[in-house]
Amino acid sequence: MDTNALRQKVLDLAIRGKLIPQDPNDEPASVLLERIRRQKQQMVKDGKLKAKDIKNDTIIFVGEDNLHYEKFQDGTIKCIEDEIPFEIPKGWAWARLGAITEVIGDGDHQPPPQTSSGIPFLVISNVSDGKLSFENTRFVSIEYFNQLPETRKPRNGDLLFTVTGSYGIPILVDVDDNFCFQRHIAVVRPCIISNQYLCVVLGSSYIKYICDDKATGTAQKTVGLATLRELLIPIAPYNEQIRIYTHAQAALCIVDNISSDKDGLLSIIKSTKSKILDLAIRGQLVPQDPNDEPASALLERIRAEKEELIKQGKIKRDKKESVIFKGEDNSYYDEMPDPWTITTLSSLTHSSLLNDGDWILSENMVPEGEIKLIQLGSVGVMKYNDKGFKYLSEETFRELGCSQIYPGFMLINRIVSDKMCVCILPPIDGKLITTVDTCWIAPKEEWYSLKYLMYALSSPKFQTLVMLNSAGTTRKRISKYNLVNLPLALPPLREQHRIVDAVENAFAQLDIIAGFLS
Repeated sequence: MDTNALRQKVLDLAIRGKLIPQDPNDEPASVLLERIRRQKQQMVKDGKLKAKDIKNDTIIFVGEDNLHYEKFQDGTIKCIEDEIPFEIPKGWAWARLGAITEVIGDGDHQPPPQTSSGIPFLVISNVSDGKLSFENTRFVSIEYFNQLPETRKPRNGDLLFTVTGSYGIPILVDVDDNFCFQRHIAVVRPCIISNQYLCVVLGSSYIKYICDDKATGTAQKTVGLATLRELLIPIAPYNEQIRIYTHAQAALCIVDNISSDKDGLLSIIKSTKSKILDLAIRGQLVPQDPNDEPASALLERIRAEKEELIKQGKIKRDKKESVIFKGEDNSYYDEMPDPWTITTLSSLTHSSLLNDGDWILSENMVPEGEIKLIQLGSVGVMKYNDKGFKYLSEETFRELGCSQIYPGFMLINRIVSDKMCVCILPPIDGKLITTVDTCWIAPKEEWYSLKYLMYALSSPKFQTLVMLNSAGTTRKRISKYNLVNLPLALPPLREQHRIVDAVENAFAQLDIIAGFLS
């Protein structure tokens, strides 16, 4: 179940008047809007607003032809039927956001002088969850705060609305404490409109769609204040606004509970998959077959074949290769079945089967080319995530002496954060290469199951060894030497295939359950 979509469905029903029934005894929204106009005109007379603050206010009405029109301050009238996004119930009305608010402004455009304490200065991260958070805030001095115009000092009852980067998030101001905010946040001060109802409207997919369409910029998209002022807002009768918010909150609370249960179940599924891999590399996922060739005999056969290839000059001897054997204390992998053994990727492969990607510089790239460079980010957790390609020309490919890789190869991303990502390359057309931070292993079915290796390398035990043998601060990496010499639990070849079948059957069932939650 897509709980985000469910949340949006609740909000969209609310702003269309379909969440609760209408009450014919409610005062029509048109009367409320007329009262707002008189209030703003009085505020100009009282000096609380300037004449320019209301000069763009308009009146939207339905003509005798049942079409929507907009009347401007100079008396001109324009048909805006093509702008009306959806039908609203009888007794409702449309209005521009600027016409139903006292203030629509943003924060200071200049970086404020920060202090160690004082008045909290909020940034996007303090409101990104849709609620005010005063944890880990920056501060400005009281002197700086006092010189700010009132339009940049939020009050209890105002709304904040993110306008840059993670734009489109409305936040109710429900505190009396003084604070200010960066220019990436706008403040919206409604007139006689329920701020809670307005928060429902501004949080809807209808408003998000408009913001997506009107946002400008490249690195950080921004929704301009002019766009906010021009937003068409469906106005319900005031009493209905209160009921809508109450019912919407009750529905969203149920959705949040569903989301919490969903997150908990997804976490269990993830843990179960991890446990399955842990059992797999301990020989506890499938029963052993005493007729299987022991893994030690398999390794001896691999060593003999490699020696023959060395004699024939087809591969070179790896002078750094070592032989790992299982000691009496079984220190690397406890409770490992007798037919199993401990080995390394270095012992299982040779240079024609296991290698790094190529050193490719940005100046080697071309917008389009014959050679596709697999992106590091495409190497996911036991799956390929298509992040697109960079390209080399055929000429550069030959000049650099790049190594071509093929669908069915296993890719290992040696840049690690909390885990090392491993996947099997799916069918992809064209010539393929990868970067130096990616190791690849070619299939060799008579020596090993490549899928078993993928699951073994993705197991909690092996991942722990990877993290212990990685280095770096901002960008942690495991060297190829450390990676290929980490101890690896190896079952007999036939058991490798049985383990792969068992893992994939179990994962398929878990994925079906997870699919019901999406």
